[in-house]
Amino acid sequence: MNHSHGHEHEYDFEASPGLPEPLPAREKILWQGAPQWRAMAWHVFHVRKVALYFAAMWLWQAAYLWEQGGDASVMVQSLSISASLAVMGLGLLLGSAWMSARNALYTITDRRVVMRYGIALTLTYNLPYARIDAADVRLWNDQGVGDISLQLNRSDRIGWVHLWPHNRPWHMKHPQPSLRCVANASEAGRVLAQAWSVLRNSPMAAPAATLAPANSTPQGVQTQWA
Repeated sequence: MNHSHGHEHEYDFEASPGLPEPLPAREKILWQGAPQWRAMAWHVFHVRKVALYFAAMWLWQAAYLWEQGGDASVMVQSLSISASLAVMGLGLLLGSAWMSARNALYTITDRRVVMRYGIALTLTYNLPYARIDAADVRLWNDQGVGDISLQLNRSDRIGWVHLWPHNRPWHMKHPQPSLRCVANASEAGRVLAQAWSVLRNSPMAAPAATLAPANSTPQGVQTQWA
């Protein structure tokens, strides 16, 4: 199964989009996808929450200035400056979300997960299935957009700063690389789980684990395999 990612080959150093080197002859791509930038803005950069905070602060400032009974022109000028700063801040967050999504591409093969991302500096991580102990799929909405987080072996560690924002939130001691805000995340998770299971069930590998649903949470529906 080969899913189109919709990105053009923009990186001259890549053997093919998302892959710094050609895959071995017997290895094949099963899925490729990129973050949805709007979902990145909402769930990773928290634009809606920040917008609500700015709105609340603006209203508080307006109420305070009104109570002070100052000059109307001064009040309008102060509120205009505050609104402009808020718009600039939200614009920076939206731009960061767009750039983060535009420059990221995730690849699932029958042997590994490859994550390529970065704005100023492009990073690529090869994560062989032998180094992945478990994964978690979290759906953010009924459109199927969600995250796939990878739990690495305890002996493996990638710095939280190096992964952000392509990492699972609030897991700082043992950072988990994550395929953030991808479309049809449940299907991508199924492809990943099947490939991981097949490889781990091979005669030369450790026994594979099973795919099992986890409890749902208010933030989204989770599925775990471990």
